Amino acid sequence: MTDTTSGPGGVSSRRRGRPPRTESADTRDRILDAAREEFSERGYEKTSVRGIAKAAGVDSALVHHYFGTKEQVFEASVEVAFAPALKVRDVVLEGPLDDVGERMTRVIFGLWENPVTRKPLLAIVRSAVNNDAAAAVFRRLVSAQLLRRIAGEIDAPDAELRAELAAAQLVGVAMMRYVIKIEPVASVDVEQIIGRVAPVVQGHLTGR
Repeated sequence: MTDTTSGPGGVSSRRRGRPPRTESADTRDRILDAAREEFSERGYEKTSVRGIAKAAGVDSALVHHYFGTKEQVFEASVEVAFAPALKVRDVVLEGPLDDVGERMTRVIFGLWENPVTRKPLLAIVRSAVNNDAAAAVFRRLVSAQLLRRIAGEIDAPDAELRAELAAAQLVGVAMMRYVIKIEPVASVDVEQIIGRVAPVVQGHLTGR
């Protein structure tokens, strides 16, 4: 099947929903970048495929062609953005568990403090809080790629619960500091946050 059909006067026209052969190789990445921006600024509910397409400078049919539904666009965009958070998993797997709480906390808040990685994290968290479909995507990413791997390194019968509680501690503080921006948590030096939260995370992971 060809990508074009004959239009009026024999002039070839692109079939709706399919990219032309000369479509730039970075179109897909441009759509993903626009999607992350839209989801970050508007959240899942207020973001539309049409809005993503407009921000990317493409037709909405092209977004559907590459990704399908809005939920699939969201999953593709946040999966790439979620990759830096997997550093937490690597930290746990590579280092001893007796000081993993401090390392895990430092990596997580390092991601939030960095403007480059903060925006996609905001897109994920804001969308997951307000929408069931986005929350399901977030749970799949966190459970499959992060928590299960961490739990596998903990020698305890309730390892999965321990990993989830540690993650809940970090996500909760991050929500208060970067999303809701409750004072004084929002403006206190991040080293104070790490110093106070890390022992709690350590307790969840390895404490009695």
